[in-house]
Amino acid sequence: MTLRFAVIIPTLNEEASIERAIASAFEIDASEVVVSDGGSSDQTLEIAARSGATLMTSARMRAQQMNEAARSTAAEILVFLHADTTLPTGAGEMIRKAAERGAAFGGFRIRFSEGGPRLRMAAAMINLRTSLTRCPWGDQAQFVTRERFETVRGFREIPIMEDYDFARRMKALGSVALLPGAVSTSGRRFLQRGVLATAATNWRIILSYHLGVAPEELRRLYGSR
Repeated sequence: MTLRFAVIIPTLNEEASIERAIASAFEIDASEVVVSDGGSSDQTLEIAARSGATLMTSARMRAQQMNEAARSTAAEILVFLHADTTLPTGAGEMIRKAAERGAAFGGFRIRFSEGGPRLRMAAAMINLRTSLTRCPWGDQAQFVTRERFETVRGFREIPIMEDYDFARRMKALGSVALLPGAVSTSGRRFLQRGVLATAATNWRIILSYHLGVAPEELRRLYGSR
């Protein structure tokens, strides 16, 4: 049996990029593409509907949006894709082969769609971190088998760091695959705030997370998503 996969895209006012994200999911033979919206006030839902995705509405919390969408699907593999990110050519086959080899969780390398030396440096730092930690984050198109997802009861429904928390829990259970392809994602935060400043903020949040700082305070440190 060929393993099916569902691509789940949480959204909040993503009209500028959602069409490309959905198209990349269909291009790699996803059996289901679900957009789970947290209350967009722009044209996100209209564009998603025109693009052929299944639409859901949820509370404005990415973890909850993803959990609810995952429960609505039937595929054996779940792929969680940020709305400003596109999957690489052949991603579906990479994911299937990884799962057939026993990987229950994984993600891709990353590159930034805007290009330029600053963002190439940022991407290199992220890819090095991922190679060392074996913890791909949410902007790296995390995938997981449905069996593993249900075993751990999905994402913790917290306002930030749900992807990092999920990756750490998956790593603790083993069978992580870092796939050779690279997703293309927006580097807008790095461009707006600077590469070093953004990296410093990210590491400050990670340290604060491990020190037990409340998720609400971590969200304040990060700023709005």
